Amino acid sequence: MNISYNWLKDYLNLTLTPEEVSAALTSIGLETGGIEEVQTVKGGLEGLVIGKVLTCREHPNSDHLHITTVDLGNGEPVQIVCGAPNVASGQHVVVATVGTVLYDGDTSFTIKKSKIRGEESFGMICAEDEIGIGESHDGIIVLPETAVPGTLAKDYYNIKSDYVLEVDITPNRVDAASHYGVARDLAAYLVRNGYTPDLRKPLVDGFKIDNLSGDAIKVEVQNTEACPRYCGLTIRNVKISESPEWLQQRLHAIGLRPINNVVDITNYVLHETGQPLHCFDLNKIKGGKVIVKTLPEGTKFVTLDETERTLSDRDLMICNESEGMCIAGVFGGLDSGVTDKTTDIFLESAYFNPTWVRKTARRHGLNTDSSFRYERGADPNNLVYVLKRAALLVKELAGGEITGNIVDIYPQKIENFKVELAYERINSLVGKVIPADIVKSILESLEIEILDERDGCLSLSVPTYRVDVQRDVDVIEDILRIYGYNNVEFTDNVHSNLSYKTSTDTSHQLQNLVAEQLTGCGFNEIMNNSLTRSAYYASLETYPESHCVRLLNPLSNDLNVLRQTLLFGGLESVAYNVNRRRPDLKFYEFGNCYYFNPAASVEKGVLAPYSETQHLGLWVTGNRVSGSWAHPDEKSSVYELKAYVENIFIRLGINFGRLQYTQVSTDLFSAALNIATRDGKQIAVIGIVAKKVLKGFDIDNDVFYAELNWTLLMKEAAHNKVLYTDIPKFQPVKRDLALLVDASVPFVEIEKVAYETERKLLKEVYLFDVYEGKNLEAGKKSYAVTFILQDENKTLNDKQIDSIMSRIINNLQQKLNAKLR
Repeated sequence: MNISYNWLKDYLNLTLTPEEVSAALTSIGLETGGIEEVQTVKGGLEGLVIGKVLTCREHPNSDHLHITTVDLGNGEPVQIVCGAPNVASGQHVVVATVGTVLYDGDTSFTIKKSKIRGEESFGMICAEDEIGIGESHDGIIVLPETAVPGTLAKDYYNIKSDYVLEVDITPNRVDAASHYGVARDLAAYLVRNGYTPDLRKPLVDGFKIDNLSGDAIKVEVQNTEACPRYCGLTIRNVKISESPEWLQQRLHAIGLRPINNVVDITNYVLHETGQPLHCFDLNKIKGGKVIVKTLPEGTKFVTLDETERTLSDRDLMICNESEGMCIAGVFGGLDSGVTDKTTDIFLESAYFNPTWVRKTARRHGLNTDSSFRYERGADPNNLVYVLKRAALLVKELAGGEITGNIVDIYPQKIENFKVELAYERINSLVGKVIPADIVKSILESLEIEILDERDGCLSLSVPTYRVDVQRDVDVIEDILRIYGYNNVEFTDNVHSNLSYKTSTDTSHQLQNLVAEQLTGCGFNEIMNNSLTRSAYYASLETYPESHCVRLLNPLSNDLNVLRQTLLFGGLESVAYNVNRRRPDLKFYEFGNCYYFNPAASVEKGVLAPYSETQHLGLWVTGNRVSGSWAHPDEKSSVYELKAYVENIFIRLGINFGRLQYTQVSTDLFSAALNIATRDGKQIAVIGIVAKKVLKGFDIDNDVFYAELNWTLLMKEAAHNKVLYTDIPKFQPVKRDLALLVDASVPFVEIEKVAYETERKLLKEVYLFDVYEGKNLEAGKKSYAVTFILQDENKTLNDKQIDSIMSRIINNLQQKLNAKLR
């Protein structure tokens, strides 16, 4: 927000420089991002002086140029060649001396000593448009004889520089979203630091009704939830014209374009007080009545920017008896505002519900000066003062007659916030004892009223413009920022506890470990937005759209829900790279996924239906080996991805004996493998992404995807106990079996039966060949499996080995109908 230094001085005795004001504001929480000098006239008329033309004769080599001698007040007249038709001796003029820089828009040029048609010229006699004080170029400026030669032009025209401070307003400090609000905060700082700021609020004592019995606009508020208070005033016979120079300068300084005197007044008062105003052409208020209400869903409305908008039935509107005139607190309508033909106006000063304004502004993608303040919380008890202030300015600058009483519809008054504040609480939170008299002085300077004091506790009344101060800690924060954070000294004692590692620390450590492992395997890490489009989940069974966590005010339909899975964000990244001729990809991403359970009971809390878990996603597509002289091209496969996942399990110390593998086919995968714990909690899924899903992203190649529930993996990893043993002294024994099983039997079932049969001596089971084809029964396949047996205390003999293998074979035959080949 732009704050004018000169404007601030209207409310304060300000002796600080702009730089000192910037530092002061930053110290009290109104961080100033920068200071920019603003000049009424570009260049500030530097180098321009008042001169008197002593002589003027025609140029011998030109029929339109004149040779003049000009007294610049320094005793040495200079010769200047001038082409203006109205130049004459005896005139008092404005002269740009040698070295002066003149501006024409964004371009500039420097006045130099020169020869014009053979005659020397030491400057230039200027026209209005050449120095930026007017538009005329008919001839040079001719000043009254009272203009003294040698006077600097900037002093003659009273040109003053202003400084604009860029104050960064945090969302909770809407009370400082105005010049008076900043001045009020700055005054508290100045009082605390020994200055006498003399804070002055513009007076409205001169307000009076000119025609009490006149015809005034009537107001009806149908929706008091969205509009708790509405004030208005009718002013007739105003004259719309250009604003005076002082008002234009104020608006120009903060980056606003003047329009006309009445509209400029509403903008001026907004930036003075922080209270938005709106001005209606009274003759366009059909039926002579303002109605504050909502309109039916789908109603069309054209705003000031000539854009037709479709209204929601939750958009509060300011209407006349037949149509909408303004989106309340956000944007005016095209056909109800003040124009050059306006003679009667209706001034609106209202308090709108912040939530209603915020939702409407986001719904229509609008962000205006009014909505910025309303959605953060305007002051409901300042409306009449602001209305009187604006009305007095209208009478001063546009004339007119205030007709009828002020309309003030305020069915339920919003009272000041009551806060109980103990001195002990202040000292405890600040970490220093602040004397009671200083506390009271700061509260007084912040306009926080002390209602009562007893037993070391203050009863406070906080004004409604401080919407962020409703608890004792909020008041303490205000006291501390005015007292000065730097005035709280460090003590010699350090109060701390020993640091310890939390589960979050462990998760981050293991996350970095796995990330390094995947990067070493050729993966690239990606990071996608947690916000995604609900269309991805339409008609899905695995992740139903009804289970999406929806945003109340989405920026767009592409970012209207929180993701349930990392899959779609990764597919967007795959498609982006494939379209740029990077088809061989391996990606991984750590990210949170969000889930809404509509069946959950809210009796356990508002957030009970919502859950959030961290996941790890892996995507593999294209060739595993490509363009190598030492190896033929080789496509990636889902088995390669399975190896990466199991290597992660190994790295985390996951006990494979606690895992269960199940083959599945879902609407996301054409084939997939679920990995779950013994108690049925799914910790990973690995599979081939379904063609239907890939088609939605225009991906032609196969994509293999694995998603790991990192939150559950951390719980499983917590069971890992690292044990150290000597290297076994006795050799392992290897036995191979060729097993004929049904084609539907996965290898994991064989592995499971083997480990259940022999838990102590069976160390490893792995598959080294699979065969399907001729010489086998229909619907059958052959697994070639290796079993590793080892006793760490003695050498296994044939009898023990044969006994173990016999039991394994028997169980495989009974449970899986396996046969030895």
